[in-house]
Amino acid sequence: MAGSEQSRRRVQSIEVGFRVLRVLRVAEGPLPLREIAARAGMPPSKVHLYLVSFVREDMAYQDAETGYYGLGAFAIQLGLAAIRQLDVVTLASEQLSDLRDQTDCAVYLSLWGDRGPCIVAKADGTLQGAFSVRLGYILPLTTSATGLVFLAHLPGSEAETAMKAQTAFDSARNADSPSFDEIASALEQVRRNGYGSTVGKLNRHFAAIAAPIFDFSHRIAATLTLLGPAEYMNRRRQKELRLLLLSATEAISLRMGAPGIAVEAEAVA
Repeated sequence: MAGSEQSRRRVQSIEVGFRVLRVLRVAEGPLPLREIAARAGMPPSKVHLYLVSFVREDMAYQDAETGYYGLGAFAIQLGLAAIRQLDVVTLASEQLSDLRDQTDCAVYLSLWGDRGPCIVAKADGTLQGAFSVRLGYILPLTTSATGLVFLAHLPGSEAETAMKAQTAFDSARNADSPSFDEIASALEQVRRNGYGSTVGKLNRHFAAIAAPIFDFSHRIAATLTLLGPAEYMNRRRQKELRLLLLSATEAISLRMGAPGIAVEAEAVA
């Protein structure tokens, strides 16, 4: 019993210490002791004891001139180590199968490559029939829900370069391309709603809904897409499917270190 009580006290002590570290994490710069204590909801004397230990272990540092405290070198190294260990494909694998089971649709994960969005993982659905989702397939930018989501969230220079390459590819195949105004309107809708959707673009009998996965810097890391028969993914069922998809992408994004993603209720209505 004594050992159990000691273990409980040590765990509680760590949790209290993390209240101090969380204040330092969200601060825009070093803070004075009293400000840290106020934000953590703790007495300054107690916060000081934790800060002394954190400074000793390089989790925090104290500015020699101002006496203010900030995150230390080890805290930064710890964050970088966590980032290096993140693998969006691994983190998304469970969500792929769960979404497939919940929706009966095909689900696939795409990463941005040098030639555009590439399918790197999938879970085949029960409704896709002979339509096959191929690993390694490069999706078009302007006629796929996945491509539109990437375009909507890529940095401007990358999006512009990708669009030029897509336009040249379409021209070489004598394929029709959406106008600039049509693309701009579609991308604005993706940003506003938090997802992209297409019906009958790659296959006239199928519809797709795609949503972004963000990393710790809120940069798009991947896109998760639901694919199913257009008749099945009708207007009545789309709301439920979108909610499931957005819930999955937000969960993966949070595990990637992204801040919480708020999606307006109207956007998924």
